[in-house]
Amino acid sequence: MRVLVVNAGSSSLKLRVVEADDSVSAASDLPPARGADAVAGLQRAIGALAPVDAVGHRIVHGGTEFTRAVILNEEVEQRLRALTDLAPLHQPKSLAALEATRATLPDVPAVACFDTAFHANLPAAASTYALPLEWRRRWPLRRFGFHGLSHAYSSRRGAAMLGRPIEDLRVVTCHLGAGASLCAVLRGQSVDTTMGFTPLEGLVMATRSGSVDPGLVLWLEQHAGVSTAELAEVLESRSGLLGLAGQADMEAILRKRARGDASARLAVAVYLHHLCAGIAAMAAAMEGLDALVFTGGVGENSDSIREMCGERLGFLGVQIDPGCNQRSAGDRQIGAPTSSVQVMVIQSREDLQIAHEVRRLLNE
Repeated sequence: MRVLVVNAGSSSLKLRVVEADDSVSAASDLPPARGADAVAGLQRAIGALAPVDAVGHRIVHGGTEFTRAVILNEEVEQRLRALTDLAPLHQPKSLAALEATRATLPDVPAVACFDTAFHANLPAAASTYALPLEWRRRWPLRRFGFHGLSHAYSSRRGAAMLGRPIEDLRVVTCHLGAGASLCAVLRGQSVDTTMGFTPLEGLVMATRSGSVDPGLVLWLEQHAGVSTAELAEVLESRSGLLGLAGQADMEAILRKRARGDASARLAVAVYLHHLCAGIAAMAAAMEGLDALVFTGGVGENSDSIREMCGERLGFLGVQIDPGCNQRSAGDRQIGAPTSSVQVMVIQSREDLQIAHEVRRLLNE
């Protein structure tokens, strides 16, 4: 099955044609499908990549309704639109790409694959906020989790690299990019994750704050007069590494840190504090750890972050081989021979996970 993967992100739109053997035979990176010119450009690009047997769309939010991939039709699209308020920055871009793709390939079956679906069956202890029952019944106030396509792929790929059934493993996957989250994957199932109701919860990210005391937010609104709009904009776009170090690029921050810059030292320290605490929490959710996977832009490319992380996680049995860690050639194991935890770097391949889910659904 030749699958066209449509991955609409916050700042780009990636098209990939994935062949039956998981090789990528064609690719195109475009701006988001907004406005007539952008949509026309997307339609031209899709036409140049055709013919394909199926289309797989990355959809950030499936709410409580969509807990696995689903074939797209008019009813499903309407239900996806109703979820826009849960992901106002991402859902409209995905839906715009979906419309343009359908207009170009009207007779090709299309499947929606969700970033939240991998976490849909989190245990109640991990998914439930300690809020009044009446609120939880009235609104979908639960921890949804995100980056599910990346966590699902990297845990599956990690098991394959180890030559072990994923059903036998306790894996923590670290998706460290501009957005960042961790996932505890027990026997192939997500049992805990760091992002929650929105992608703001959890780790320090490039421009997002990660978890902060909700009382702090209330104080800013009630006593400092900060508006809801400003709070949202600052927590999403002016916090995280950018807020701590004045820039969002981890490699640039690490260079400043090496030169003795105090704000860069603080940024890295805060980032690592939350990252290592989060990994330990994910391991606790599984009562142990067999494998640790780094993926995403920072996870794949920053040997320094991986090294410093490994140094702090020795109590979990994590030991990283310096030579293997500094190599930069594809998917690889970087654990020291004495490490009781297998440590891996795996390229983030949401495109392959989407193609996998499309084939599985359409072949049922």
